[in-house]
Amino acid sequence: MTDPPSPEYLFVQKDADFNRLIPSLQQQAAIGVDLEADSMFHYQEKICLIQIAAKRLNLLIDPLSVRDLSPLAPLFADRGIRKVFHGADYDIRSLYRDFGIEVHSMFDTQIAARFLGIREISLANLLHAYFHIESNKKYQKKDWSRRPLPEPMLAYAVQDICHLLPLARILENKLKQKDRFFCVEEECEILTRVRPNSTRTGPFFEGFNGAAKLDPRRLAVLENLLRFRDNMARRRDRPHFKVLGNQPVLELARRKPVSKKDLRGIKGLSARQIDQMGESLIREVKKALAPPDSTLPAYPKKARHGLKSEEARRMAALKNWRDRKAEEWQVDPAVICTNAQIREIAIANPQRPQDLKVIDAIRNWQVRLFGLEICQAI
Repeated sequence: MTDPPSPEYLFVQKDADFNRLIPSLQQQAAIGVDLEADSMFHYQEKICLIQIAAKRLNLLIDPLSVRDLSPLAPLFADRGIRKVFHGADYDIRSLYRDFGIEVHSMFDTQIAARFLGIREISLANLLHAYFHIESNKKYQKKDWSRRPLPEPMLAYAVQDICHLLPLARILENKLKQKDRFFCVEEECEILTRVRPNSTRTGPFFEGFNGAAKLDPRRLAVLENLLRFRDNMARRRDRPHFKVLGNQPVLELARRKPVSKKDLRGIKGLSARQIDQMGESLIREVKKALAPPDSTLPAYPKKARHGLKSEEARRMAALKNWRDRKAEEWQVDPAVICTNAQIREIAIANPQRPQDLKVIDAIRNWQVRLFGLEICQAI
């Protein structure tokens, strides 16, 4: 695939140029926003490029060169300026993590697409559907921390944002025709409150997929291996998966190898990795095999409310109602109500629509549109 023609843009690398352009952004009614980061290449990920599209203005801002990005904070916080993102969760968290920037008055075209029942909700698919544009994603997973950035990568970075504003207008009009725009507004407002995951305080194995099924001894092995991997990743300035993948780590914990010979045949563990890290991996395993059973870790059990028979009946009734409503709306059932929300409703057993408002997971738009139906369903 040949690269599509690149829209015009300004590549901003100096504070003086950045500050000169801020007033023109502050005068905009809406801006399109996207970010590029380096999570695939470094231990501590960071934003490496901020793309902003405005009326007759496309900016690529280099946060590795512009020293003071604080003027962006009031711009993103200004409720009078709409910020259009696509799949904003990661971007909202990253802007707050790296620069303390909070985003208000946000419109997420991915959320909008879900509420319209669009099945293929990637930005590439939406641009193709509405503008007949073929997006070339070959630079999506490149190292955006490299400098200088090649011209083709800059062209890629601008190709999507310049269509975000017209795409948002199309989706907004369709949502208003279906009387669903206020639903998306609320979902977007909730999304602006997400924040980066807090600094780790507990064991590494907490949250590691598969750890909950391990016995205490294997859990101790896993913890040692994860700590070893983290230290090596930090020293090499590489993400965890580029040091050792999750699957071989879990397999090592299950097998508890005590010699380099035992490392052979573990899927995802190459001969080169065995040669470079084999002795260290064996050492970490042996360290975990030494302590007495009484000192071994245990995976924390999540307190979970077991459903009573009446609650289970209400949950089944709610799912049946949800699926029928999703078919009527022609959307994914989770748009109407997630399984987690249904569970909370089944336990709370609301008798009136206003009773739903005390359930934290329930949105105002759900109460407004479905409150009476939900109460009738249970």
